[in-house]
Amino acid sequence: MEEIKVLLVEDDPSLGFVVKDNLTELGYNIKWCKDGNDAFTSFFQDKFDICLLDVMLPKRDGFSLAKEIRIVNREVPILFLTAKSQIDDKIEGFKAGGDDYLTKPFAIEELHARIQAILKRTQSKKMYQQPEKKEIFEIGNYTFNYKNLELTCDDFSKVLTRLEADLLRLLCIHKNQVLEREIALNIVWGKDDYFLGRSMDVFITKLRKYLKEDARIQIINVHGVGFKLTVD
Repeated sequence: MEEIKVLLVEDDPSLGFVVKDNLTELGYNIKWCKDGNDAFTSFFQDKFDICLLDVMLPKRDGFSLAKEIRIVNREVPILFLTAKSQIDDKIEGFKAGGDDYLTKPFAIEELHARIQAILKRTQSKKMYQQPEKKEIFEIGNYTFNYKNLELTCDDFSKVLTRLEADLLRLLCIHKNQVLEREIALNIVWGKDDYFLGRSMDVFITKLRKYLKEDARIQIINVHGVGFKLTVD
């Protein structure tokens, strides 16, 4: 079997170990994350053929994680692994972007079969290639071209640095949601520490200055948590 890279997000250490160990034996390459924030950081930094998401997760639940994954990548299959079996929960999972739903407890053989079935259905969409990242964002009156590092609005034009562009793209992906400091630091700077956090604050100040041409735009500081990009 061609190696398939799997993002496994499961906070139960026993179940996570069993799933990872068994799928590895079956030839899968498993990245195991134990909370939603770590999973989103891993997904943003790497490419995966399929995501296996628990629903009840620390820091960020599986439905929220799936919605954010869908903003970054519309094609990667998402399979929810959860103890929730109510029809409303399943419907919410599909609305969040899920492709399938497997209720705990489950047999590894069934999980393997479902993974294979999903990948077979999605091969026509070139599953083994990472779809292009979203490059163009509309922020109020601004247009942000991530690929070209350009932020424009009427007569205003600014070429951003790579770090500025990476941070602004994350804010755009999380528009009207809180972007946690931990996620931003790990994705943009590669690690989370005090001094890099102070550096990020400087970058946020710069982005606010660049976006001042449209008074409706705010980058709100959510104390102790992160930042939120909003357009009134």
